[in-house]
Amino acid sequence: MTSWNQFAAAAPRIATIFTRRHAATGNLCMLATLRKDGSPRISPLEPRVFEGELWLVGMPGTTKFADLARDPRFCLHTATVDTQVSDGDVKLFGTVRDVQDPELQRRWAEDLFEESGFDLRGRKFEPFYAVELTGASSVEIVDGHLEVTVWKPGQSEHVVEVSDSPDPATA
Repeated sequence: MTSWNQFAAAAPRIATIFTRRHAATGNLCMLATLRKDGSPRISPLEPRVFEGELWLVGMPGTTKFADLARDPRFCLHTATVDTQVSDGDVKLFGTVRDVQDPELQRRWAEDLFEESGFDLRGRKFEPFYAVELTGASSVEIVDGHLEVTVWKPGQSEHVVEVSDSPDPATA
């Protein structure tokens, strides 16, 4: 499995697009998980990169976290409002592991407060999910054509499809 820092080193183009889109939407992404019956669930989430890892942390007791406790696989998609994806778009695939480390959680909450003013200091987070990436892809309009970049662990990112159409719906 791959941490955020390992991923960013192996797939800098995708990581850059993710970081740009993540910041542009106020850190909002859409998280896909699997329900008890195996059907998909899409939920909003604000993931954070901290100490070289991507973290999925949020309100306890939510169905998205119950889904991940049952089946740790997920897809995280940058929030998209531009159908032309002029600023790019990213999907991250992976699994989560619950990290119950009070000192790590304290540092994470302190960093969140310093960065955003949102105060979760002193709280215990259950769950506190670290992401282990198993794949990623991005789309981006480059010189008027659509480029799809793909990454898998142990490989370099690479463009797998180029279209002359700037409209992703026709690609």
